[in-house]
Amino acid sequence: MGFDTTDLLRRLPRYSKLGLSGMFALPYFVFNAGTAAFRWQFAAMMIALPVVLAAIVAVPGVLGRMHWRDGIVIAGITVIYFLKLLLSAWSGLTFFPKLFLADIVLYCFVVVRALEGTGYSLVPTRLAVRTGIRELVFYVPLAIVAGESMGFIHFHPADVSLHGVIGAVLLTFLLVAIPEELFFRSILQNLLETRFGRTPALFLAAVLFGLSHFNHGPGFNWKYVLLASVAGIFYGRAWRANRQIFASVVTHTAVDVLWLLWFR
Repeated sequence: MGFDTTDLLRRLPRYSKLGLSGMFALPYFVFNAGTAAFRWQFAAMMIALPVVLAAIVAVPGVLGRMHWRDGIVIAGITVIYFLKLLLSAWSGLTFFPKLFLADIVLYCFVVVRALEGTGYSLVPTRLAVRTGIRELVFYVPLAIVAGESMGFIHFHPADVSLHGVIGAVLLTFLLVAIPEELFFRSILQNLLETRFGRTPALFLAAVLFGLSHFNHGPGFNWKYVLLASVAGIFYGRAWRANRQIFASVVTHTAVDVLWLLWFR
């Protein structure tokens, strides 16, 4: 769907789109079938969850403003993710539930609901890269000063190899930046704009993004929440500049890689 198949999927009949959503269960069967980890209850959940959530937003016509149906799907995805209800289905590998839920969000809102203005494309453009780097330049000095003053981060020189940097970029891009930017910018901030306007939606989505980082540590990590909320403002600015998710993904990936490799 990040490479121009969305329009093709949107043209399918309504019930075909609902039935097709059950195909998101296929990775579970590929990963677990024939092993001791396979459970039919999880298999049924993997099939039913995307179909049910897609059905909730599959209303006749195109919805304009954020609707209570949208809230149900977003809340359901959030609860499932933070309560880690699918973690044991994937033998504790946290990135599988995250990608599975990201697929459901993408399909429900971009294909079934046909939400406009998501900017979901993984085709890089010069404008998106330039916008993403611009917001990175704005945010990083602020984050370093604030993080160092709070004692949350400290610079540590590291002898990092080229393949180490490339690996960090690819993993962060695929497993962190794309799912999170899809949810918080393309979908959540986009929908909030229809109710509250551009600026309130930017800050509200950023705060919710920050709060999603509350459990990084033994207790409520307010420093992480604060820095993540500020980061969310710049990610949101990158996305809404030209409504391109690739721009915010560039900013998000670069920030996380810099923090991972040279700040702790």
